Amino acid sequence: MKVFPFKIPKSGEDPLIYQEDREIVFYDKLHQHEEIQISFIEKGEGAVFAGDTISHYNQGDILVIGSNLPHVFRSEIRENEPSIMLTLFFTTSSFGKDFFNLNTFKNIHPFLESSKNGFIIHNAPKKITKSFKKLNKADNYQRFILFLEIMKWLSNNDKELLSNHLYDKKITDNEGKRMQTVFEHVMTNFSKNINLDEIASIANMTKNAFCRYFKVRTNKSFFQFLIEVRIEHASKLLANNSELSVLEIAELCGFNNISNFNRKFKELKQTSPLQYRKLNL
Repeated sequence: MKVFPFKIPKSGEDPLIYQEDREIVFYDKLHQHEEIQISFIEKGEGAVFAGDTISHYNQGDILVIGSNLPHVFRSEIRENEPSIMLTLFFTTSSFGKDFFNLNTFKNIHPFLESSKNGFIIHNAPKKITKSFKKLNKADNYQRFILFLEIMKWLSNNDKELLSNHLYDKKITDNEGKRMQTVFEHVMTNFSKNINLDEIASIANMTKNAFCRYFKVRTNKSFFQFLIEVRIEHASKLLANNSELSVLEIAELCGFNNISNFNRKFKELKQTSPLQYRKLNL
């Protein structure tokens, strides 16, 4: 299957596509699609790369992936325990070219605008998760009403953006495969020392060409991206592993200098590792 572009399976001419994923790991290839994606994580946890950022998701979270926003899921694997994701797919023209421009739907415009970068809402309330769970047995009319209710709720709640960079063009299959290879290598080896020679070789490029290539496609340098991956993993360990010291976590995440770890963590999380642990344990 090609990494780019990805076609959402659909039956007939349904403007609104509902999909349930019950897998040990979610679809783990870097991909993009025209449809806006609204996903409820009914079970499971992991990380999602979206555009230029990595974020962690947990059971009960809602993820919104914008049109043509490159993304890939990295599910945490738990033996014989599938992850479950309930998803709606649609485009801004699914219900007619001017449907969402009608004055009636102006209250969901904040949702459509925020979806361009993608966003995550942690620990969604039962009211909205119940709407997702009703989608499976709903007929087309009921599903459309639930869809509007979900979008209205998402428009009026605090959001954490998934990407800082807007993507308005399709990426070629070769580009997708190359970025997929880079992401896979980082996620598997971020705890080790990764130098520029190594990662450029994996991408089959010279060092200078790779640096330009990565910066254009993610809006950040490779090493900035690597640090963000390490800090995201560290934040998860701080929140879920009280038996590990901050020094141990820093080393597990690829930092061989505790001062550098503390500095980078504070830059990205606006708080120290110890304070983050107190707030999230």
